[in-house]
Amino acid sequence: MILTVTLNTALDITYRVPGLRPHASHRVTEVTERPGGKGLNVARVLAALGHPVTVTGFAGGSTGATVRASLAGVPGVVDALVPVAGATRRTVAVVDERTGDTTQLNEPGPVVAPAEWNAFQEAYEGLLAGAAAVALCGSLPPGVPVGAYAGLVRTARAAGVPVLLDTSGEPLRRGVAARPDLIKPNADELAELTGSHEPLRATQAARRRGARSVVASLGAAGLLAETPEGRWRAAPPAQVRGNPTGAGDSVVAGLLSGLVEHLPWPDRLARAVALSAATVLSPVAGEFDRAAYEELLGRGVAVTAEADAA
Repeated sequence: MILTVTLNTALDITYRVPGLRPHASHRVTEVTERPGGKGLNVARVLAALGHPVTVTGFAGGSTGATVRASLAGVPGVVDALVPVAGATRRTVAVVDERTGDTTQLNEPGPVVAPAEWNAFQEAYEGLLAGAAAVALCGSLPPGVPVGAYAGLVRTARAAGVPVLLDTSGEPLRRGVAARPDLIKPNADELAELTGSHEPLRATQAARRRGARSVVASLGAAGLLAETPEGRWRAAPPAQVRGNPTGAGDSVVAGLLSGLVEHLPWPDRLARAVALSAATVLSPVAGEFDRAAYEELLGRGVAVTAEADAA
């Protein structure tokens, strides 16, 4: 099984409105709720691809209960979330039907007590025993140490489990120093980590900081991968518009599934790009349009080798 870690789980709420205008009242045409947080989005996509997944992290309060009840209905996903006293956060995505643009509102998450953090670490170490790979995803809730991901990376490496890290800011900087197998920053996160706004140089700098491989998400430009086996760019055949919530998480799912299936890097990247684009085209946050995914793969995602940065 694949293990995904979401320390700051959420209930993702998506509102669709005919047009979003500042300082105005809006009539919502559709509301959807789904278990959220980056690792839970990754888990749902992995399960849809046929990979058994266990999810862990924190859940608490009535919102956490709703998240867990929803997870119980997702085939292929096992709930190993650790309870906390605080309430799981909510995230709200407002989709403008006229433009296709999305406005996102993210709550901070519950305060995690030291005893709750210790209980999670014990649970995590036990779950690694049955994991083929682990993804550490998203922000840290209040109360969790800023170096938490670095410790979780080291624990996974000691257990011999490949680990993907997808976070930002100081948690990413410290986590990279623990030498994860793969990181997946977006362009802004990569620039913040390395100080370079040139993606190829920045991915190489991130590897020098400790990551074995780096796959940078560059929005409409697709992905840039810097790995021990080579460097590639991968892009969809055409730009897509829609709700981008969860698109980066689908990239993670594509990369992880390719890793455990032992696919070559170009095939992993093609899958990740197709899944990401199909997620943007899905009307629900954190899910992908299977027909669009299969069509994108069939049309051929462009994957090209890259030369060294000058």
